[in-house]
Amino acid sequence: MQKPLVSILTPFKNTAAFLEECLDSIQKQTYSNWELLIVDDNSTDNSYAIVASFAATDRRIRLIKNKGEGIINALQLAYSKSSGTMVTRMDSDDVMMPNKLEVLVNGLLTNGKKHVAIGLVSYFNANGVGPGYKRYETWLNQLTKTGENYTEIYKECVIPSPCWLVYKDDLDACGAFSPQIYPEDYDLTFRFYKYGYTCIPCNEVIHKWRDYSTRTSRTHVHYAQNHFTTLKVRHFLDIDYNPNKNLVIWGAGTKGKLMARLFLEANIPFYWICDNPNKIGKSIYGKTMLDFKALSKIDVPQSLITVANPKAQEEIRAFLNKLNLKPFADYIFFC
Repeated sequence: MQKPLVSILTPFKNTAAFLEECLDSIQKQTYSNWELLIVDDNSTDNSYAIVASFAATDRRIRLIKNKGEGIINALQLAYSKSSGTMVTRMDSDDVMMPNKLEVLVNGLLTNGKKHVAIGLVSYFNANGVGPGYKRYETWLNQLTKTGENYTEIYKECVIPSPCWLVYKDDLDACGAFSPQIYPEDYDLTFRFYKYGYTCIPCNEVIHKWRDYSTRTSRTHVHYAQNHFTTLKVRHFLDIDYNPNKNLVIWGAGTKGKLMARLFLEANIPFYWICDNPNKIGKSIYGKTMLDFKALSKIDVPQSLITVANPKAQEEIRAFLNKLNLKPFADYIFFC
């Protein structure tokens, strides 16, 4: 029986320092029935020449020039040229473990359509990985081990952008790379969630995720926090907002204020609470800040928590539990 063809979509821009290691890891996959659609997104270094040398000796590698500009345009172009029945994405500065594709393909073959095959990831950096990225890695991998990734989808992106595999039919059904919305990986994850694609648990590290100071997610305006908050609010209103409940924002920091502005612009009523005595009773954007204890008097609340401090989150969770409020059904942590 012929194994399914896997289309790997990889945009690249000025990653000459990492491309050989990336491409070598793809060629060394134990699962060999793949095609790589790799798109040069207007590189100004010798990245193109490096990929061209690989493509010249491996017919599975198709080198393409981006007609537009940016990751989304590059992904759209690569996808339009793809022929696989399964599709994944790979970053040009990362490294696949040798059995990555085999693990992902077996997961999809075992579970069928409307599933997303994912795997554990490991950050690496020549100068050492910072504590923030290690926390994200640990958090993300804990979710992936159980397949319960969506339970915390409003905190951060719960599916790593270069470590998933889906059937092409399912990718088409949820819009693939059509939306011009950044951060594009987080937007796609929300669409997997909206369309009910189940995450397949995995206990194996299959992808090495490179961290360095000039990586796109660190430097590009499209990946700034305001884009993340706006994206989360938009998808919340589309997927999980319950107009029969009283919407509550908890927290008046940067994220809470941005969320409040978005709800005001959309003419969506809400209560606004916090535990900061310097803000309680004050008016922000025409809304009076209430003490968090007022939540006990609000009928059928749907609370969105924008407080990031881990200790404060635990205290908030304990308070919500005392009110017999249930996670996700009655409250969602947005950070």
